[in-house]
Amino acid sequence: MKPPIRKHRDLLGDIIALVASLERPAVLMEVCGTHTMAIARSGLKGLLPDRLRLVSGPGCPVCVTPVETIDYACQLAAELGIEVCSFGDMVRVPGSRSSLERYQPRIVYSCRDALEIAASHPQRRIVFIAVGFETTAPGIAATVLEAARRKIDNFHILSALKRIPPALEQLARSPRLSIDGFILPGHVSAIIGEAPYRFLAKTHRIPSCITGFEPVEILRGIRDLLLQIHSRRPYVGNEYSWIARPDGNLRAREIMERVFAPAPANWRGLGTIDDSGMALRRPYRRFDITSHYSYPIRVVHSPRGCRCGQVLTGILEPASCPLFGTTCTPVKPVGPCMVSSEGACAAHYAYGTRQPPAIRSRRPTPGS
Repeated sequence: MKPPIRKHRDLLGDIIALVASLERPAVLMEVCGTHTMAIARSGLKGLLPDRLRLVSGPGCPVCVTPVETIDYACQLAAELGIEVCSFGDMVRVPGSRSSLERYQPRIVYSCRDALEIAASHPQRRIVFIAVGFETTAPGIAATVLEAARRKIDNFHILSALKRIPPALEQLARSPRLSIDGFILPGHVSAIIGEAPYRFLAKTHRIPSCITGFEPVEILRGIRDLLLQIHSRRPYVGNEYSWIARPDGNLRAREIMERVFAPAPANWRGLGTIDDSGMALRRPYRRFDITSHYSYPIRVVHSPRGCRCGQVLTGILEPASCPLFGTTCTPVKPVGPCMVSSEGACAAHYAYGTRQPPAIRSRRPTPGS
């Protein structure tokens, strides 16, 4: 059962008091693009004390997809005539020469849509760009299992799937960052549970807390993190326990782990991280498009002036990028953080000047 919602005013009072009691200012990082957008849309940053800073991390799957993945997808469409299926956000992400939009990919709502296209057109090769974290991976894994069962061998994926815990390990170890607590992603945590995050407290002594996406839920997570910082007793908090259970979703994890194995992956802004990607296991390798068509993968740097990599690691605020709002806008984006609906730059562009909503107390009504 969902816990009773404490009033905004009480939560804010707790947060203000806790921040005032800290020896130094605190920096909290949200590691979920949905949190980034929710925080910007609701104006939460404007409600919080100056000594508490919220920064965005690599929680947008489209944003962390490196340029070479876009280039490979463009090469499949342009030179080999393969029909590429993609989520809408990926289509406009710039590659080193162009975006995928130039080659008119088919926009789909799920991996299953791409499978049905392949089933309907057995003479074509269909490739789905598999983007996401542990949230979308089980559904993609289930689709691969169905493709194997139905023997739809003209269906393939280009895996750009990522695993969140190894990225958190990289952030926790970074000498360039000083993160006092992590706001953990609710969607990912609903799949993997609490255990994969425990290294943050055990190894790095960094508090963390799983939260939902409503402003009150995010405030509860912030309060939990500040309590951990104040007591100097870090753990994995869970303010989203009615959705993200301690063990996660065992069935979803079993399907995901049956089809995918951890593999090295390149993250925009973080570089290559061991075991942070997902590669198809041997029984399903034939559905990996890269096993059929080799392409000289080369690491490509972001366009000159683009600071998406620094935004994704919390080093830079979006407005501090020299291209933000001038050369780079949602109409003509230079970097993926301005393209994606979960990108920090897109969120700041849309809501950066928004004032926090007024908090009004409710007078009790008769019988309440």
